[in-house]
Amino acid sequence: INHIVHNGGLYKRPFNEAFEETPMLVAVLTYVGYGVLTLFGYLRDFMRQWKIEKCQNATEREEQKDFVPLYQDFENFYNRNLYMRIRDSWNRPICSVPGAKVDMMERVSHDYNWTFTYTGKVIKDIINMGSYNYLGFAQKAGPCQEAAAKVLSQYGAGVCSTRQEMGNLDKHEELEKLVARFLGVESAMTYGMGFATNSMNIPALVGKGCLILSDELNHASLVLGARLSGATIRIFKHNSKYQMKRKITDFRRYKEAPTIKSTYTEFLFLNSMEGSIVRLPEVIALKKKYKSYLYLDEAHSIGALGPSGRGVVEYFGLNPEDVDVMMGTFTKSFGAAGGYIGGKKELIDYLRTYSHSAVYATSMSPPVVEQIITSMKCIMGEDGTTVGKACVQQLAENTRYFRRRLKEMGFIIYGNEDSPVVPLMLYMPAKIGAFGREMLKRNIGVVVVGFPATPIIESRARFCLSAAHTKEMLDTALKEINEVGDLLQLKYSRHRLVPILDRPFDETTYEETED
Repeated sequence: INHIVHNGGLYKRPFNEAFEETPMLVAVLTYVGYGVLTLFGYLRDFMRQWKIEKCQNATEREEQKDFVPLYQDFENFYNRNLYMRIRDSWNRPICSVPGAKVDMMERVSHDYNWTFTYTGKVIKDIINMGSYNYLGFAQKAGPCQEAAAKVLSQYGAGVCSTRQEMGNLDKHEELEKLVARFLGVESAMTYGMGFATNSMNIPALVGKGCLILSDELNHASLVLGARLSGATIRIFKHNSKYQMKRKITDFRRYKEAPTIKSTYTEFLFLNSMEGSIVRLPEVIALKKKYKSYLYLDEAHSIGALGPSGRGVVEYFGLNPEDVDVMMGTFTKSFGAAGGYIGGKKELIDYLRTYSHSAVYATSMSPPVVEQIITSMKCIMGEDGTTVGKACVQQLAENTRYFRRRLKEMGFIIYGNEDSPVVPLMLYMPAKIGAFGREMLKRNIGVVVVGFPATPIIESRARFCLSAAHTKEMLDTALKEINEVGDLLQLKYSRHRLVPILDRPFDETTYEETED
């Protein structure tokens, strides 16, 4: 399904997202594959029970049978019989900066991935298509690293105290003023952990008597924060303004309307599994209509979208004042750690007093703070160069080019055409591990994802593009992906993008055709 939306003038530019339907035969074969794996799983469990096969998974002792079980039955079964077959595709140890290229420590398993042994060999110069390094600031040399090293020698690694006690430094205040200016809001507050920025601040903002409308694909930090708040939660289909509208109207009309204090709408801007972008103009229109508050998670979008990297609000040309709570992290685009919340001064002053992340958490490490300050000033052009602007532009060009080339090859690619997160659909469980291993053989590092992180028939590879990727790197990766796609028969798409003219890449030279 291709979505090209203008929506009555709400959008100043076409909004293109593609979620091609899973072919029926592929869906059936995927279910059959899981069925076969499950059948053999029960057979192997029977063999383990009778000591025919060695049992290597953790088992609880008989005297602990009255205790709360450590594992759910299905979770334990899935881990030992399905996940363990392809466990080598995850948690691969690297021994370099996760930049455009990465070095990896080779490991082998002699017991079908239950344990691993290091060979002592290092695989050099793997093209890194799996790390969140959108603007290329994950590097071991350069202005950011020099500034961080200087601050490390001056301030040390950390204060080991909360900011309300002895942990507040001038660097923290400088960063918060810079973040507020970057976002175009009155004030901002920073936190040392991105996950806690959501999970510990939402309960401070929302409580019993409030209604939270939450996208079904929201990050676990948003889900946890909503649950901890005690508010009533309603889930709506991903990016569906119609379901969101219906949920809020039904709730107000038929259920607990007299007890509602406020309505919060939670959104994750750029979904890291789907590669989709929130339809922010529509959400803001609904927010204003129903007098709700909007909490926007820009963990993946800040720095990566918009003409100057200011995120989804700038991408759509909207006013930051229309978003009540702007949240983001420093891990993806800034090569650092932590998160922030921006908004009105009254909001930030309130959070400084009542947020668990502010009151109880250790303040951010000064070198990390300096890394963020230096990289953010680079993006804003305040370092006296155009490097930051060039990185934002390069990321956009890499994204369009990589996505279109994959679609031209015949792969099913999910998400928005401007999203640097590029999901390539694998579907079948056996192809998850096969794709990851074949790509590593070709010196390409990728992330593969399957159930339960995705729906059971929507396993995928997830590529993360970076401004640090050169055209030669992308072409090399595309060549290898094309070969592996033929080897594993992954080219399921019935809507290929084909060049109209034989000329260098240009976004106007493609049309969609039916096979």
